[in-house]
Amino acid sequence: MRNYEVMYILRPELEQEAVDAAVEKFKGIITNGGEITKHDVMGKRRLAYEIKKIRDGIYVLVNFQSAPEVVAELERLMKISDDVIRYLITLDVTK
Repeated sequence: MRNYEVMYILRPELEQEAVDAAVEKFKGIITNGGEITKHDVMGKRRLAYEIKKIRDGIYVLVNFQSAPEVVAELERLMKISDDVIRYLITLDVTK
């Protein structure tokens, strides 16, 4: 199993229940074949630049261990999700 880090940004107009549901959905994908080592919902913050006329976003940072297949599934679901503005999954080589 490898160490990964994912940062994703959710739409700012989402209700708290929708944010919680999106976070739980992605947590479920990760824990299905891996283990979360750190999870942090950083809250609403200003984006560095506008994305499709959106200026703010809800940032979520997750460190986890899993097989590459889990990462592929997570990326596929984030790509098609309307709630996710941007995401980045990186291999964490510091551990």
